[in-house]
Amino acid sequence: MENSTSEIPPKGMSFIRTSLNEKDTTSDNKLRPLDFSDFTGQEKTLERLRIIVGAARARGDALSHILFSGPPGLGKTTLALILGNEMERGVRITSGPIIEKPGDLAGLLTNLEYGDILFIDEIHRISKTVEEYLYSAMEDYRIDIMIDQGPNARSVRLNIPRFTLVGATTRMGMLTAPLRSRFTLQTRLDYYDHSDLTKIVLRSCHILDIDTHPNGAKEIAGRARGTPRVANNLVMFARDYAQQRGDGVITLEMAKAALELLEIDDNGLDEMDKRLLRTIAENYQGGPVGLNSLAVALGEEEGTLAEVHEPYLIQKGLLQRTPQGRSLTPKGFQAIGLNHLALKENIDSQQRFDI
Repeated sequence: MENSTSEIPPKGMSFIRTSLNEKDTTSDNKLRPLDFSDFTGQEKTLERLRIIVGAARARGDALSHILFSGPPGLGKTTLALILGNEMERGVRITSGPIIEKPGDLAGLLTNLEYGDILFIDEIHRISKTVEEYLYSAMEDYRIDIMIDQGPNARSVRLNIPRFTLVGATTRMGMLTAPLRSRFTLQTRLDYYDHSDLTKIVLRSCHILDIDTHPNGAKEIAGRARGTPRVANNLVMFARDYAQQRGDGVITLEMAKAALELLEIDDNGLDEMDKRLLRTIAENYQGGPVGLNSLAVALGEEEGTLAEVHEPYLIQKGLLQRTPQGRSLTPKGFQAIGLNHLALKENIDSQQRFDI
C-alpha cells in the first residue's frame, strides 16, 4: 500500500507512511525509536501494546482505538509512530486545537486508508462539536456532515475506512466520559527512572556520534526531570558545551558545567521551578496559595505552571495541591535551602512583635 508523493495532507496535519527501513535524517526524528525493541522504559504500556498489535496482525485486522495519557515528553507521539511501523500502516498526525470544524475532521478521516492510524495530540482540547462527530467515526466508521443551512440543509453520510484513533493527552481529567470510554486501551506513561534515562542518553549520544563517558550520561539523566525529551535537549547542549569549552567529550565535569550554566540543579530543577518554590516560601509563608495569585507573582501563565512545572515538583514530593491552593512540603523548603521550621518560627515571632 503506497502513498502518492503528490498527496497534500489536510490543514494542520502531517502524514508519515512508516517503514522499518525508513529513517529520517533530522536530529529529532533520528533519535526516535522505530520499534518496540528499541524503546526504553514504560514496560507495562509496551507489554499491552505488544499484545494488541500481535493479536491484530494475526487476525489481519486494524488496531483498536488507544489513548495515551501522562506528562509531555514521555514518548506518546513516538509510540504512535512505532505502532504504525509494527502494523506497517500510515500514521497521520494532528492536534486537537487544529480540528476546529466537523469539515476539518471529515477531511482527515476521508484521507485515511484501511488500518491507518490517526494520531491526535492534546485530544482533550478538541472542540465539543467536533467530538460529537468523532463518536460515530470511532464506533461505526462513518460521519454525517450537514450541508447548507435553513430549508436547504441536508445530511451527507461519509463512510470511512476502518482506522485506529490514537489519542494523547496531558490532562486526562479534561476528557469527557463518552470520548474516554470509546478507547479500547487506555494506558498512562509515567516519568522514567534514572537507569532508563541513562540508557536513553547513551543511545542518543551513540546515534549522534557524541563521545560520552558513562558518568557524564548519568549526570545528564539525573537532571532530566524523568523525561526523555528533556534528556535529549540536555544532550544537545552538553555536546555544544563540550565542543566549545573542552575536547568534545561529555565527561562528568563537562556535563556538570554545562547543566550549571543552564541553572539546572541536582534535582533537575530549573530557574522557574526554584522561583516558584521560593515565591511560595517567602511571599506566602509556604502556602497555601492559589494558582492565579502564583501566576501573577511569577509573571507566568497558569497553564504553564500547572502543566509544565507542577507535575514534576509534585512527583518529587516538593509541592502539594490542596483545596486551598499550593503548599510546599518540608522537602520543597530543603530544595531551595530553607528550613521550614526555622521559617515558621521566624514568621510567628514577627506576628507576635506586630501585635
